[in-house]
Amino acid sequence: MPADIFARYHRLIGDDVLMVSGSDMHGAPIAVRADKEKSTPESIAFRYHEINAKALEDIGASFDLFTHTHTETHMKTVQEIFLRLLEKGYLDRRTTPQYYCEACQRFLPDRYVEGLCPHCGYAKARGDQCDNCGKALNADELKDAKCQLCGRTPVLRQTEHFFLKLTMFEEELKKYIADKVHWRPRVKSFTENILKEGLQDRAITRDISWGVPVPIEGFEDKRIYVWFEAVIGYLSASKEWAARSGRPDDWRLYWEDKNAKSYYFLGKDNIIFHTIIWPAILMGYGGLNLPYDVPANEFMNLEGQKFSKSAGVSIDLPDMLEKFQPDAIRYYLSANMPEVKDTEFSWDDFVSKVNNELVAAYGNFVHRILSFTYKNFGEIPKETSSTFDLKNEVEEQISNSLRTYEEEISRCNFKNALKTIMELARYGNQFIDSAEPWALIRKDKEKCGSVMNLGLRIVRVLAVMAYPYLPFSSREIWAYLGYEGPIEKFGFAVLNSDLPVGHKFISAPKPIFKKVELELGKSGGSEFQSLSKLNLKVGRILNISNHPKADKLFLLTVDVGKNITIVTGLRGIYSPDELRGKEIIVVCNLEPAVFRGVKSEGMLLAAEHGDVVSVISPEREVPAGTPVSSGYPQSEKRISFQEFQKMELVMGQIEGGMANVGRKIPCANCSGAPELKKIAFIVENGKALPLLCADGTVLISDKDVPLGARIR
Repeated sequence: MPADIFARYHRLIGDDVLMVSGSDMHGAPIAVRADKEKSTPESIAFRYHEINAKALEDIGASFDLFTHTHTETHMKTVQEIFLRLLEKGYLDRRTTPQYYCEACQRFLPDRYVEGLCPHCGYAKARGDQCDNCGKALNADELKDAKCQLCGRTPVLRQTEHFFLKLTMFEEELKKYIADKVHWRPRVKSFTENILKEGLQDRAITRDISWGVPVPIEGFEDKRIYVWFEAVIGYLSASKEWAARSGRPDDWRLYWEDKNAKSYYFLGKDNIIFHTIIWPAILMGYGGLNLPYDVPANEFMNLEGQKFSKSAGVSIDLPDMLEKFQPDAIRYYLSANMPEVKDTEFSWDDFVSKVNNELVAAYGNFVHRILSFTYKNFGEIPKETSSTFDLKNEVEEQISNSLRTYEEEISRCNFKNALKTIMELARYGNQFIDSAEPWALIRKDKEKCGSVMNLGLRIVRVLAVMAYPYLPFSSREIWAYLGYEGPIEKFGFAVLNSDLPVGHKFISAPKPIFKKVELELGKSGGSEFQSLSKLNLKVGRILNISNHPKADKLFLLTVDVGKNITIVTGLRGIYSPDELRGKEIIVVCNLEPAVFRGVKSEGMLLAAEHGDVVSVISPEREVPAGTPVSSGYPQSEKRISFQEFQKMELVMGQIEGGMANVGRKIPCANCSGAPELKKIAFIVENGKALPLLCADGTVLISDKDVPLGARIR
């Protein structure tokens, strides 16, 4: 959103803009998912690239090129930079320890390793970076390191790799940062602190088979590591865009012309890669522009957790676009943008901001003006001298709004610029209320027409100002005003001209925005209210021991995004070896209970039938902490065990669009679940809903139980 807003704005003011990005195809999560699905990284990467590219197109992201890092252009660009840095002495070969998992029989890329951050103690730091404190890491610095694939402790083995000698760039980087007074304070201070602590040389190759080949003999079985090559994607994407445009050298206009300014929009966890590592690579290569600004955002979180597709903490954008107008989504993301501090995505807040601000203020004003003009004039009426005083007031308001808007958006203060738009819309409503055109039309139609002309001027200004944020609705308004061609063709210059007086409305204007209602679940209804009272997550059993005071109880340490203790009566039903490392489903908002002196912080789900007890698990491995919600919002509010017992969770299967849960009943949201396969359901109001993880994975029992077996 920030990049798209910024690019659209600069096109409006007549600047030459190139906006490129793409899918990072060689990231460790791709390889991890491929391992879990027994597929290839290439097929996984392209699957998600197509999904994400389509979603970005549907939300209106105006890329000149959205590509990926598995193109021939990217490979050649990365290898060229690698060889140039090697030739100039900025790379060297070293033998270094790297984690090796004896169980998986493979060297582990940095992101396959998790452990305690040596700087802040964060428990889920990755082998290349800590998402909590933002520090860059080497995997061997982690404490209590674990293999992400199997959960076991890897060992360090010696292996040979190329290192980027970051230490050679420290002084030049300090000079580069010194004059960046226009950077956001956190970005500048974070970068300065990293430089004060001193840089370390970092390995840029790994013992992996997926990625950009190392162009050096003897390194055929290694690849250039993703943290080094991914940032080069900005340059390779620019080259690809130029080649596709039939002007293969045009990329140089943006990378070699000293008058060109490059802006990098990203999250705070990627600051170091764009303010230190990428500038160092560019300095070493030579002749290319360094980043002018890196306006990194903080995090927009969901239920207190960082949005992460790989960690299962996400909202499905294609699903949102089926339910809501793209501009409604864009408005909320812009109004809630985490520019200087973390923000929270909340469905209630989404509804409130869209309905009370976008619809009630902006949309209401635009529709009032357009519909009144259509009804009473049928065309854009002319301005007359009868509203001279009003015109001065309106023009002053517009002038002040435009000045503030341009100052804020040019400094990447997108929330403040959006507030200026909304303030002008509220002024518009006040202007119409005070002018009372519904009364004036009966007394002086010509003057009323002049008032509406002024109102339409405000509408036009709003359409142009809002275009970077709300392009779909701005185009609708533009068409009502009688302009042919895209708004970018006219730009801000059009605001200095008269309206197209006499343009006739072809049809009655319709409201630009629709009010939204919070629909629980992908089924589009609220039949399953009990599910929205639960907080179910995938957990992975890390440790297991016998309860010291109870013969039938186990004590489990379970990772649900954080480590919790669960007391369970599975002792004698499952052996410790059967449970250790197993993925389970945990009720995370159950009131804690004490069993023989030990507090249990959650409850695992199991199906019961007679003497058979069968643990419920995801059908395939998914990250610990993944929500199980079937699209419903999850609750953080504690519930009692008695409340949970009233809920009907059962095993069943889908048969011809119906759910057989021991009886056949209608099935909601069954299109994504398999037929004739026993899976977990929640039953309420005579309907059944499959229980699905955030990525759509169904839940199964690990032992055969009959249809209708209760889950407790």
